[in-house]
Amino acid sequence: MQIRYHNIHENRTYVAAVTGGEVRIGRHAECDITLQSPYLSDDAARLYRHETGWRLDVLNSQGARLGSAVIDRGRTIVLPPDGSFELFPWRFTLDPENQAEVSADAAEKGLEDRTLHLIQTMHRRLLEQLDTVEEQSRQMNQDELLRLERNLEIIGEGLNLSGLENRDLVRYLAGQCVRGELTDEVLRHSKHAELAQELLKRHSEWSELQSAVGSFESVLQRLMRQVTIALELPPSQQISERLKQIDRGFRSVWRRISGEVLEEQLLYLCHRQLKKQIKDIVFGYGPLEDLLRLPAISEIMVVGCDRIFVERDGLIENSGRRFLSDDVTERIIDRIVSQVGRRINQSEPIVDARLHDGSRVNAVIAPVALDGPLLTIRRFSARPLTTNDLIASGSLTESAAAFLQACVENGCNILVSGGTGTGKTTMLNCLSSFIPADERIVTIEDTAELQLSSTHVARMETRSANEQGAGGLSICDLVRNALRMRPDRIIVGECRGAEALWMLQAMNTGHDGSLTTIHANSAAEVAQRLEVMVQSAATLPAESVFRQITGAIDLVVHLEKVRDGDSDKRVVREIAEVLPSPDGEAGADIRQLFVRDVRGQLNPTGRLPTFLGQLMECAQFDIARMYPTQRVAAGANGATRGIESEMVS
Repeated sequence: MQIRYHNIHENRTYVAAVTGGEVRIGRHAECDITLQSPYLSDDAARLYRHETGWRLDVLNSQGARLGSAVIDRGRTIVLPPDGSFELFPWRFTLDPENQAEVSADAAEKGLEDRTLHLIQTMHRRLLEQLDTVEEQSRQMNQDELLRLERNLEIIGEGLNLSGLENRDLVRYLAGQCVRGELTDEVLRHSKHAELAQELLKRHSEWSELQSAVGSFESVLQRLMRQVTIALELPPSQQISERLKQIDRGFRSVWRRISGEVLEEQLLYLCHRQLKKQIKDIVFGYGPLEDLLRLPAISEIMVVGCDRIFVERDGLIENSGRRFLSDDVTERIIDRIVSQVGRRINQSEPIVDARLHDGSRVNAVIAPVALDGPLLTIRRFSARPLTTNDLIASGSLTESAAAFLQACVENGCNILVSGGTGTGKTTMLNCLSSFIPADERIVTIEDTAELQLSSTHVARMETRSANEQGAGGLSICDLVRNALRMRPDRIIVGECRGAEALWMLQAMNTGHDGSLTTIHANSAAEVAQRLEVMVQSAATLPAESVFRQITGAIDLVVHLEKVRDGDSDKRVVREIAEVLPSPDGEAGADIRQLFVRDVRGQLNPTGRLPTFLGQLMECAQFDIARMYPTQRVAAGANGATRGIESEMVS
């Protein structure tokens, strides 16, 4: 069984697998589901298996809720297999599975633990034989990799994997080998060739098997074909659906067909999988390697060495993968950040970096991280999303997209706002695609992740100071430098501090059509957030700051995450114009032009932008489609002010 739970004030859903007959929920670290909230007791509730479902013992001082009924502390209720309950502010839903699947989960968890112990032993013995630090510092040739694999085989033979007591472990690891190769095969022969190439680009020489045995490799290919047929994976099916079918059905298919495989063949596949996993640790990203190849995974969150969570299709779940130790986790973090010229150590325990595919990386180690290294990887699609993709997914409407395109083409300064993970960078990429091809774009980012389709792009990235504290370049420094680079457009990946002042000055000194993002809870909050940022750079009167803001920013596009079934969906919440405060006081008037209603539809509000005259000069902008119930007349001179409109009754 699984338990799905989420904080009612947040959008993310978490999934916990239940393999035993009891589940403890509360704040205490020893609970099966540990939650942090002042409203929860250390031991808030206990679930026990019951003949007709589950029994819930309410231990929370605040009680619990079952639908609209309040369940006081000390009471016990019986839940159906698919029941739900609430321990404020968390809501829980039981997701039943049959008993056979539960037993299989428990058995597989035991095999995962044994595999980790086996890899730890082999890795330790390998370190005793080889100077792996030296090996990692250069690209190994095929002969050296072959010797490495032979050493691993000798180490494996000393572990007596062929013994009867290890037969289930050998079968499990052989299955992981078949599953991994089948997944790679699906990616490699996908209809989206460019996507497959991007996902598999890290398959360098070290990831190829140098000690392959032809007869056993043919067995591997035969088993992959058997699984493909059993799972009914048609080549024409979408890559995401094929991978989901492998996730859902591989275990049961492998149980059925593995009994026909000879022991020596299973042992070969077992050793093959072990060599791959250890080489991933020595040369790659360890247990993250396989996760980084799956397109459905949008975020990877490492908490210590033994918990690797992933966000897959909007749901957060424990991947079941683990690092060998905190030391190995830190070495892999260092490997990631050093590739882009960053460093992480006890004096600089926090770092932002990126992976080869542009994925955003944040890492935290001791002394800041208290329970082991923390690593968060935000992944982006290998194929950047387009405006058409946003329209197809319901995040944007055709009329709003046409309006934004006209605004970008006519040089409006646009700020994209939203919370963490709402798709601000994706929207920035989409808006940049509307910039005319003959214009020069200068991009400035903390960690380069924008994927612009234009050809004339000058990209800059911040740099940390060296160990002597010199040589650092901030976003503020790069924005100042960008003004000397003859830009037509300036795009700042994110405004979060003093650089906001320079960004506003750039927008107010002839660099129209600039774009940036900002963290905010709503479009109305953007002006206040910008004021705080500007004041961090220079002490200025509030009236002066807001004049800068309203003179520079034309539009705010605000994004948010909304619940769509069991997953999250990123949508445009509102599009608003930024105007001076009507009463002349310090502040800004945020005028909504599009807003998402209670049914989830993004509709025009009927208000007209003050720069409508300029937009109507753009041939691609259809005012009738945007405002079907209004009659609009622009002044004869086409000025951005003085637009008249009247509602048609």
